[in-house]
Amino acid sequence: MIIYLDGAFLPKEEAKVSVFDHGLLYGDGVFEGIRAYNGRVFRLDEHLDRLYDSAKTIDLAVPIAKTEMADAIREVLRRNGLRDAYIRPIVTRGVGDLGLDPRKCERPTVIIIAVEWGAMYGDLYEKGLTAVTVSIRRTPAEAMPPNVKSLNYLNNILAKIEANCKGGDEAIFFDTNGYLSEGSGDNIFVVKNGEIVTPPTLNNLRGVTRLVALECAADLGITVVERNMGYFDLYSADEVFVTGTAAEVGPIVTIDGRTIGSGRPGPITIQLMSAFKTATSQSGTPID
Repeated sequence: MIIYLDGAFLPKEEAKVSVFDHGLLYGDGVFEGIRAYNGRVFRLDEHLDRLYDSAKTIDLAVPIAKTEMADAIREVLRRNGLRDAYIRPIVTRGVGDLGLDPRKCERPTVIIIAVEWGAMYGDLYEKGLTAVTVSIRRTPAEAMPPNVKSLNYLNNILAKIEANCKGGDEAIFFDTNGYLSEGSGDNIFVVKNGEIVTPPTLNNLRGVTRLVALECAADLGITVVERNMGYFDLYSADEVFVTGTAAEVGPIVTIDGRTIGSGRPGPITIQLMSAFKTATSQSGTPID
């Protein structure tokens, strides 16, 4: 495996960062999750826009331009012989001291990792996922904006730990106001009476796959509404599904022991799964 690290392409055994890097010490940095399908990087521009917006929000100056980042991503894929992959570009604050002050970090660290990647949930795309709501609340926007895809993922990990303990395939977050937020690593959608409802993106990530799902729904003539929701909306839904780069479009058929709809992936979810697969097979930035 070849890793990009600060301009060099290195075997993974040689791709190392300092123990004084603030990405390790404090989770001070940002990242993206990107997919390549059949020799094309899907929605590369949108992912890089979000990466650089996240960096700007935390006052982190990415030391290379977007075009150079895009070229490096494609080169990592080429050097690893990957045509279907999950790609992880990372920008940390860089090497500093044991204090918090980011001004002590002279230059950010840039890392790009690419690995083979298949269906994250295996046969659960046909059967449906079991989800549980968790007691841990999504970090509020006034504390740490969920729209920043930061290296500090402990909030998400705590939710995943709780889901693991409760036997759930996925965790469902609420925010500190009691509104539905998102999954531990994906956006969430509720289907009711033929209409898709999803939370506004103030209390959850502005997902690229979420955007693709909205575009697919529009093409299919399905109405989509953004509004705040609660437990009632989840438990009484006809269908529930999640979207994310790693997860793609995942149907949820059980939440907190309640059967959602028929207990199988619903018709609108199935339409969107098919439309998403078509989108990923027909568009993207060529690797070669």
